[in-house]
Amino acid sequence: MSYILQTNHLTKNIGGKDLVNNVNLHVQQGEIYGFLGPNGAGKTTVMKMLTNLWKPTDGTIEIFGETLTPKSYAVLRRMAGIIEFPTFYEHLSGYENLKLHCEYMGYYHDKSIENALDMLDLTAAQKKPVRQYSLGMKERLGIARAILCRPELLILDEPTNGLDPAGMKLIRDLLKSLCAEYGTTVLISSHILPEIQSLADTIGVIHHGVMLGEISMKEIERTGLAYIELSVTNVRKAAFVLSDKLGLENFKIVEDDSIRIYDNAVSTQELSRTLALNDVEVTALGRKSETLEEYFLKATAEEGMSC
Repeated sequence: MSYILQTNHLTKNIGGKDLVNNVNLHVQQGEIYGFLGPNGAGKTTVMKMLTNLWKPTDGTIEIFGETLTPKSYAVLRRMAGIIEFPTFYEHLSGYENLKLHCEYMGYYHDKSIENALDMLDLTAAQKKPVRQYSLGMKERLGIARAILCRPELLILDEPTNGLDPAGMKLIRDLLKSLCAEYGTTVLISSHILPEIQSLADTIGVIHHGVMLGEISMKEIERTGLAYIELSVTNVRKAAFVLSDKLGLENFKIVEDDSIRIYDNAVSTQELSRTLALNDVEVTALGRKSETLEEYFLKATAEEGMSC
């Protein structure tokens, strides 16, 4: 399979310490790739190398099928990004900052600035100096600048910092629209799991500078991560019935009144009937899928145990 972006054993060492080590990242064209990890995991370090702000200590980066070098000017013109917090000329207006960016990039398309401002809900503030913008408005202006020249690859480092829920939804809808309408590929980092779960097609998990794995959201939903969650008034008696009457072994008591059953062969109807016949009161019963949060916590816990 070919990838629009991939890294091969990417490593960055500063002062004798590996900030990231042996990172292999694979991003397919047209997808939203969620780069997930806690603060300090190495997400920003990787993104700085992808955008040529930092040079790798070891390993290589391939973008659009070419190995990234300090002279990869043509490659860099096809991509855009925000690393950490966007900066602007504070005395200039939002519109003027975007106009300067177009001139710097040699990008002159009618209404491109107006369209970018409109997509980020900044039209009303376009003539105000940026020093009067709130933190969230500056974040949105940074994204407007990033999408202004219609990049093929968009790299965003924690882009929803400082945004309220409405602003976060605006960014989610925008990124999905860019992928669907223009085929833009998006690599977005975050430590906010629900945000990534609602947005990404594929996730990569990094922890302590080490890549723990990559998995599609469809795979998380499809594999043996589904379970039946059972809530009862007497959890010990319910566990006995599951084992003795139904012959189930693959289940786990997760709270004082809840059991998760990972045996997909048993039906909820059979469970309900058998428990009722054995005087176990059921208060809730339903099929669920493991969330991204549960997958992430499991992955990072396993990595921690192997260290």
